[in-house]
Amino acid sequence: MAELFLMPAVAADTATAVLSAWQVAPGAPFTKDDALVSIETDKAEVDVAADRDGVLLTTLYEAGAEIEAGTPIAVLGAAGERPGDLGALLAELGVATPAAAGRAVRRDVPEDPAADRPRTTPAPAAPAPAGPEHGGRVFSSPLARRLAREAGLDITALTGTGPGGRIVRRDVEAAAAARDTAGAAPRAPAPLATAPATAAPAPTATTTADTGAHTDIPHSRMRRAIATRLTESKQHTPHFYLRATCAVAELLALRQRINAVSPVKVSVNDLLVKAVATAHTQVPEMNAVWRPEAVRRFDAVDVSVAVATDKGLVTPVLRGVENLSVSAIATRTRAFAERARAGALHPADLEGGSITVSNLGMYGVEEFAAIINPPQAAILAVGAARDEAVVRDGAVTVARVLGVVLSVDHRPVDGAVAARWLAAFTEAVENPVRLVV
Repeated sequence: MAELFLMPAVAADTATAVLSAWQVAPGAPFTKDDALVSIETDKAEVDVAADRDGVLLTTLYEAGAEIEAGTPIAVLGAAGERPGDLGALLAELGVATPAAAGRAVRRDVPEDPAADRPRTTPAPAAPAPAGPEHGGRVFSSPLARRLAREAGLDITALTGTGPGGRIVRRDVEAAAAARDTAGAAPRAPAPLATAPATAAPAPTATTTADTGAHTDIPHSRMRRAIATRLTESKQHTPHFYLRATCAVAELLALRQRINAVSPVKVSVNDLLVKAVATAHTQVPEMNAVWRPEAVRRFDAVDVSVAVATDKGLVTPVLRGVENLSVSAIATRTRAFAERARAGALHPADLEGGSITVSNLGMYGVEEFAAIINPPQAAILAVGAARDEAVVRDGAVTVARVLGVVLSVDHRPVDGAVAARWLAAFTEAVENPVRLVV
């Protein structure tokens, strides 16, 4: 029996998502656990799997549409069912007929001639809001409003192509692209009555720069989310920084011994994640986040691990790290990294935690200070292990050391607490036997 397939609420704090691609063609069968559709949120791209065998009778939205959670996006049938009169079927299910659905949700530009206006910002000399208004109110998605602010566009001057004339992401992007294209295009010559053709002004530096050879890479939803969240973090989170240098000769020796007998290869970063959990256990005041009404302190130690992907940086969360063995940390971290690079992380994988570990040591970076990933309270930036001259027992010797920088949110954590935490972390790294007992 046919039923509606609704846009899933893939994250608790996400009201809308972008339909990236249909993985099953209309009329094609699918089996349980097959990916039906790819959904892009601010944090990740998620494949939504089928919970039973069936057939995709028809789709109601095309790829690229931004859709509210709970909105019907397709009609599914039982295995072997064939689509008949789609108009009657949709009417029976309480959604628009195929023709109406095509106008309302599947076309980039409505067929109504009045809505066929270019989706650009009107010239200042003739401002006239083109967006859908109801009693003076312009209907637009939260994402569209944010993107319009970032692009410097007046949301009331745009034409909406979403359901009911709502202004959605593609409308803002089209208006911004049209504006940028118009700004980069050469100006038309002035009329002869006002200036001779040879008197055209020389291009300005801005014009020259805009028309130079370049490639504009459109922002993905994830790229915009990273930019917005980290900008907000630097603007609204009072960062302070603590630095430490850890002797890692014993840590590296321990790793070598573990990898000689363990079927799972352990990295230096896996051991450092375990050291973070050890320090959190010893200084529980660091295992907290700032909330408007209170400082929330957690019982379990959940640690995010930064993973670089082609689409941007993601930070999947390892749960209950204080109770995990180093080999279990290694296994879960590698699984997260593989899923992240394949675009298969779920939003729930990216939520929670009070601290992130970001390691650039594999690139030879000796030290860097990272931006806190809100709403977490801290991020530990890890550099490369290196040989350095140190003084021990009054004599200069060479030691293998590793530099770290701890960025801390000063709202839930005071400097003395962070200093005790960093001392506990350093102790765990320099005496790593406690990481495996």
